[in-house]
Amino acid sequence: MTSSPATIGVVGGGQLARMLVQAASERQIAVSVQTGAADDPAVDGASRLISADPRDVAGTRQLVEGCDGITFENEWVNIDALIPLELQGVRFRPALAALSPLVDKLLQRQLLADLCIACPPWIPLSRISPSQPALPTGWTFPVMAKAARGGYDGKGTLILKSVDDLAQLMRRVNASEWLLEAWVHYERELALVVSRDGQGRVRSFPLVETHQSSQVCDWVLAPAAVDQSIEALAYNVAASLLTKLNYVGVMALEFFHGPSGLQVNEIAPRTHNSGHFSIDACSSSQFDQQLCIVAGLPVPSVQLTSRGALMVNLLGLDPDQAAPLEQRLSSLQNLPESHLHWYQKPSETPGRKLGHVTVLLREQTAAKRRDEAMAALEVIRRIWPLQVEEDD
Repeated sequence: MTSSPATIGVVGGGQLARMLVQAASERQIAVSVQTGAADDPAVDGASRLISADPRDVAGTRQLVEGCDGITFENEWVNIDALIPLELQGVRFRPALAALSPLVDKLLQRQLLADLCIACPPWIPLSRISPSQPALPTGWTFPVMAKAARGGYDGKGTLILKSVDDLAQLMRRVNASEWLLEAWVHYERELALVVSRDGQGRVRSFPLVETHQSSQVCDWVLAPAAVDQSIEALAYNVAASLLTKLNYVGVMALEFFHGPSGLQVNEIAPRTHNSGHFSIDACSSSQFDQQLCIVAGLPVPSVQLTSRGALMVNLLGLDPDQAAPLEQRLSSLQNLPESHLHWYQKPSETPGRKLGHVTVLLREQTAAKRRDEAMAALEVIRRIWPLQVEEDD
């Protein structure tokens, strides 16, 4: 007698949930989605829709019915409100105790300090005197200010260039919900996506180089051309975090690398933009890893199936200043060795992530692959220019 196919639930309905749904269809696993927007990207392929905001615990109570496991599209969830469900036997992946220290950047930084893992120098904004704002001894402007919760793609972050900027920030935010970081001089940004299954086995995707524009990811190059010692250190940092938290699921780490060595910039307790290349360039994608872990299936090993890959984000353009959308998409689809992923969002809003293109690379050496990648990037950007929405 064969067991029935698994069903999983995902809290959230954006592009990360959509790509999880697509991975699930290949394994004939049903996915229920909880989102308040019926036109969200993941809804189209979902087996069931719970029409509720992802933070609505009553909606999550409906979602868990008939599901073998529950996962999250992002970390903006009400953990305290979900604890009763976990106590009743609902299997969240990652578990709430593992997720809790990662949903708040202040807690993230304290966790890194406890494990002696390098990150940029930081202090809670609450340590700054509102009446006489000043930086800690040895710090100089500019500095980075970050909201402890809810920030993404440059939102919830501010570059402070003077004491006046610092004073203005303190007047308009709750200081207990922000932190300050010393400015980091780095040579490149790197990222690593890893997974850990229920038996404690850790699997790692290749370390990648990422490039940001206006604090939004522009492109990702896999694998990063770095010394093996840097790869090993990044893996060891990730494995230490996964083990310390008894974390079961997919996690992404973003790093600065430069004169101060390798420093953790951000931790994302989920699938991540820097791992999208894995859909086309790896034997098991980051979404396949997440799916198998949540559904309780054997988790495949991860191998790069091409010599390398370039992933380029497609951000929304001003329709009045850009070529027609269908023309842009058609041109991208016709590029050699390219794979277009379109998220089916209902409108093209400037700066919004609407899709990505992955180009599989063929050159054998890291230097030649980078040249190949930059040539492909130039072609893609002629078709789809980079335009990041400016903050007000």
